[in-house]
Amino acid sequence: MKIKTKLRLGFGFLFLVILIFGGISLYYMNEISIRSKLILKDNYETLNYTSKMRSILDEHTLPLSEQAKSLFEKQLLLEGKNVTETGEGKAVAALKAAYENLVISSSSIAEKQKAVIQVRLRFKLIDDLNMNAIVKKNAAAQASIEKAVTYVIFTASVCFLILFSFIVNFPGFVANPLRAFSDAIHEISRKNYKQRLEFKGSDEFSELADSFNVMVAELNKWESSNLAKIQSEKLRIETIIEQMQDAIIGLNEKQEILFFNKVAGQLMNLDQGQVIGMNAMELKKKNDLLNRILQEQIEDKPMKIYADQKESYFQLERREIRVPDYDDHVDNTTVRTGKAAGQVCILKNITRFKELDEAKTNFIATVSHELKTPISSIKMSLKLLDDERVGSMNAEQKELVQHIKEDCGRLLKITSELLDLAQVETGNLQLNFVKSDPRKIAIYAMDAVRFQAEQKSIELEFVSRNNLPQVSVDIEKTAWVLVNFLSNALRYSVEKSKIVIQVIENNDRIEFSVKDFGKGIEEQYQKRLFDKYFQVPTDGNNKSGSGLGLAISKDFIEAENGNIWVESAIGEGSRFCFSLPIVH
Repeated sequence: MKIKTKLRLGFGFLFLVILIFGGISLYYMNEISIRSKLILKDNYETLNYTSKMRSILDEHTLPLSEQAKSLFEKQLLLEGKNVTETGEGKAVAALKAAYENLVISSSSIAEKQKAVIQVRLRFKLIDDLNMNAIVKKNAAAQASIEKAVTYVIFTASVCFLILFSFIVNFPGFVANPLRAFSDAIHEISRKNYKQRLEFKGSDEFSELADSFNVMVAELNKWESSNLAKIQSEKLRIETIIEQMQDAIIGLNEKQEILFFNKVAGQLMNLDQGQVIGMNAMELKKKNDLLNRILQEQIEDKPMKIYADQKESYFQLERREIRVPDYDDHVDNTTVRTGKAAGQVCILKNITRFKELDEAKTNFIATVSHELKTPISSIKMSLKLLDDERVGSMNAEQKELVQHIKEDCGRLLKITSELLDLAQVETGNLQLNFVKSDPRKIAIYAMDAVRFQAEQKSIELEFVSRNNLPQVSVDIEKTAWVLVNFLSNALRYSVEKSKIVIQVIENNDRIEFSVKDFGKGIEEQYQKRLFDKYFQVPTDGNNKSGSGLGLAISKDFIEAENGNIWVESAIGEGSRFCFSLPIVH
């Protein structure tokens, strides 16, 4: 039987019960109404007739007039037609006989008085008969009412019990299967594929239960067929993680350790088997290295850790684990966003690369130092050759000497930059901090390049106000950065142009900037300008440097707690800037 049919039958039964109860109630109410009318109608009319006849006797003197007789006889006739009680007919006949004696004309007054008494007695007898009848009928009506009330109460009780049972049991007919489906689906969500539903009957719930059981059987078959594969993949991934040379730590969204390979255990001196499942936030309180790894911010600098009987270097990388978010019940979405399910921390062993980098730095420093002395000697010899006291040279010789001077100057600058870079990379950079007027630093740098600017007819414009706050810096290193900015600006500026040097106060910092009006730098190169050995591609008209000047400038400024950046657009020139904190 279909659910729709069952619902119709259920509500039809409910409607039938209401009709039965209403019919019984109407029947007994009608009975009570009829009995009440019987009590009032006939007996009340008889009492009314006798009352009127009594009034006629009371209001008229004997002998009665013809009018009084006519009225009396009319009421007597009506009473004769309204005999309803046992003995009332004899009483009415006796009343008629007494009345006849009353109206006999030959009777004396005394006889008429006796006849009046007999009439009144007959009135009383008729009244008593009707009053008794009223009392009996009232009692019968009360009994009938009580009986009707009993039947109605009984019927109402039966209907209430039926309706109560219907209200309690009928909703369960729909709710219980739905609850069973909900519980079964909840078990399926827990991967309990042994869940089954059994419903008797042939309604939609039974059909749906059969389909549900088929679906669960297929899911169970799929789970069984893929479980071994998933376990195999899990073991393979665990083996790969275990054999990696990098320390790997995996955490879930609750900061509990999911996996922890052998290398990580050796570095942190922790038992790999015991830490799995532990809360990393609690464990880091007892392990300094784990505390450093789980810090919120990752430093660019390598971490120095004592491992393999020596100081080793590791680079920390952190990757967030994201999985598809299937808890978000949003319709009509084309892209489902993921949710965080934890993170993986990787400590890459870069000791070998660090050693190679240090070897490279030491080699560059050594070679630069060894080259600086002969280059300086060559430069001194060229200066002597240019002296007229040693001997005169022709124009061609002087031109060759000038080219050699320029090349020696460029080589000397490169070796100086390499030595500075070596100091930065080895951590041997020494800064001599003193309080200084930022305007003096800018003027010092401008004086250093003024001769070059005059050779190209380039105007150096200085923009600043007096009484700027002082900065605590290494004057030589800061001026070197400005000189580097100015040299680059002169190199890429056309003749008879202008370079603007600006020193201003900006939010508790002093901002230095050098702006040229050359062709500018493309945006794709701006982010790499301060990388080591990077050079912007040129058209061949400008001689490129070593690619170290801006990288060293960045190291100098950051060592002084400053910031350095560039602003440039094609066709508008470039603006190189750095800012330093004010000394309060």
